[in-house]
Amino acid sequence: MTHPDATAGRRTLIEHLEFALTVDAGDRVLRDAALLLHDDRIADLGPTGEVLARLGDTPVDERIDGRRLGVIPGLIDTHVHLSETLSRAVFPDVLSTRAWVFHWAKPFYAHVDDQDEEVSVRLGVTEMLRSGTTCFLDMGAQNDAGLTARAAGAAGIRGVVGRHAADRKPEKIPPGWSQEMVDHHFFPDHRVALEALEESVRNWNGYAGGRIRCWVNIEGKEPCSLELHVGARDLAERLGVGTTYHIASSIEESRVSEKKYGRWPVTRVAEGGGLGPNLVLAHAVALTDEEVGSLAEHGTSVAFCPSTSLKLAKGATAIGKYPEMVEAGVSVGLGTDGVSAAGNLNLHRQVHLVAGLFKDARLDPTLVGARKALRMATIDGAKALGWDDQIGSLEVGKQADLVFFDLDHHEWTPYSDALQALVWSASAASIAETWVAGRRLYDGARVTTVDEPALRAEARERARSIVAKAGLNDDVPVTTTLYD
Repeated sequence: MTHPDATAGRRTLIEHLEFALTVDAGDRVLRDAALLLHDDRIADLGPTGEVLARLGDTPVDERIDGRRLGVIPGLIDTHVHLSETLSRAVFPDVLSTRAWVFHWAKPFYAHVDDQDEEVSVRLGVTEMLRSGTTCFLDMGAQNDAGLTARAAGAAGIRGVVGRHAADRKPEKIPPGWSQEMVDHHFFPDHRVALEALEESVRNWNGYAGGRIRCWVNIEGKEPCSLELHVGARDLAERLGVGTTYHIASSIEESRVSEKKYGRWPVTRVAEGGGLGPNLVLAHAVALTDEEVGSLAEHGTSVAFCPSTSLKLAKGATAIGKYPEMVEAGVSVGLGTDGVSAAGNLNLHRQVHLVAGLFKDARLDPTLVGARKALRMATIDGAKALGWDDQIGSLEVGKQADLVFFDLDHHEWTPYSDALQALVWSASAASIAETWVAGRRLYDGARVTTVDEPALRAEARERARSIVAKAGLNDDVPVTTTLYD
């Protein structure tokens, strides 16, 4: 129940919504629903008649007829590379993870300058807003974390940024890696890296009125020492933020770790005291049962990227233990990854995939499904980001991060169960509007904070230039022995 103050703030009433999927603790589905927004927050929510009765004679600034619309919480992308958006459909689809990273992604990144990255971030954020994503966890800037913070902040989206860092460069630098990129990414040791990461957090955490947070993000895996993996989480805890990195992202990576250290990577980090509730592990495909238990015990979260697993053959359905993680109580969010790894930044597509991948792989129709898939993309993602007190569900007091679907669209004609239609029938094509912090950022035709035609034209030119400078052609290796 709300008690609106008639003297302050802007009020928006959205009434007679056909449904509201709240994704609250009880997964309530409200029919003929109304939302009362007070500035950037949800002031009231419930059946339209009840909300109107509580509102009484209190005036509203905008009244919206929600008939033929349905609403869900904004989607939360727990693993994305916004600096990678200009690499769409550049890398071949015959690459495994390690070759993809070392021989294709790194050379591409090496030639992304400040202006390229700013365009890449704005382009990625635009795609996100069009497909219902209102919050993201970016893996780390190729240049300065402030660039991502400023670009995303200006677009109006919510998110977590960071500075990319590693401390174990290869003995022989592969072709395509620029010295500038190596010097920027690879620090002499973990202590120097952590100093730079702390500076980024102090400069950018809380930017854009708190919509943009900054974490202690590192690359993870072979390019990072155990000391950096453990130290990043410790530093993040001291600063009151989180950290994320790639780990156990393929069976090849876990086997390299076993060969070198006698244990799989998550076990190695756990034994070093590196797990904790402020850590989000990206991918975490190759885990043992014991490691799943360790993640649950320490409250460590995981970001699962279904499209990337399919494109890079990570083996999520063959060896992945995501249903086991969920059963053990691990917060598993969904990520799109970058566009060259996954092909798109459409998190709604990931919801569709995760709902069915494990049903099919294990011949078990009870695994994951629509309800859990939506929670993974909303409230579970919010928990992973430590932001579930403000986002991830439709509840009074939370931020007004909203996605409206056009129920006149052919994807919704006809439908009975809103949740089933959302996950199995609908796509981003039927999204009518996306709001962040009570602000309409996608209005069904355009992203209101971006000049999209000009942005796309510039993105095409910059992408061509980067690919040419990086020398990404048929001569680039599709396998690797780096860090073996």
